[in-house]
Amino acid sequence: MASGMARGLLIALEGIDGCGKSTLAGLLAAVLEKQGREVVLTREPTSGITGQTLRRYLSGSSRHLSPEEELQLFVADRREHVDQIIRPALEAGKIVITDRYYYSSVAYQGALGLDPNRILALNESFAPRPDLVFVLNLPVLVAMKRLARKGKEGLQVSESPGYLKQVAAIYASLKGAHLRQLDAEPLPEVIKEILLAETNRELKRIEGETQAS
Repeated sequence: MASGMARGLLIALEGIDGCGKSTLAGLLAAVLEKQGREVVLTREPTSGITGQTLRRYLSGSSRHLSPEEELQLFVADRREHVDQIIRPALEAGKIVITDRYYYSSVAYQGALGLDPNRILALNESFAPRPDLVFVLNLPVLVAMKRLARKGKEGLQVSESPGYLKQVAAIYASLKGAHLRQLDAEPLPEVIKEILLAETNRELKRIEGETQAS
C-alpha cells in the first residue's frame, strides 16, 4: 500500500458551477503530493465514452432527455469511473480526489423532481462512499458572476437561476459525519487550508486504525 496506508482515501468536492471545485481540487492534490502522498485527481462527467456523451449533451442546444434518462447516463458514467479509476486507486492505498461525484446527481436530478434519497441509494449500491465530502456553498448569482469573469457561460442548457437555487438548496441540506458544508466565498487559498486540515485529520484517523489493527 502507498504511503503506509492500509486503504485509500476518497474525497469528493461538490457544489454548483462557479463555486471553485476544480481549482480547490487541484490545490489540495498539489499540497498532498508535496507531503509525499500518492494522489489521483479525477472528475465527473469523466473523459470516458459515456462522460463525453454527457458533456456534449449538457453543452448542447436542448436538454431533451427526461430526468430519469439523465440520471441513468450519469450512473453509467459513474460505474465506469468507479470500476476503472476510483476503486483500483483506493485498493492501491492512494488518495482519490474527485471533482463531482454522486452527490451531484442527488442535487441536480433531485432538483428536476426525482427523489434525492432514491438517487443516493442507487449510487451507494455500487459506488464507494467518500471518506470526506466538501460541499462548497455559494449564492447562484455570485457563482454566475464568477463564471462570467472567466469568460464562461453561467448556465448550461435549461439551467435557470431558479433551478440552480433548488440545486444549491439540496446541496445545503445534505448531512452526514463525512460531509463538510463550507462557505465558498473566501479566497481559494483560505478554503484550501480548511480542506487540508480536514484531510490530514482523516488521514491520521485511518493510519491510527491501521497501526492498531
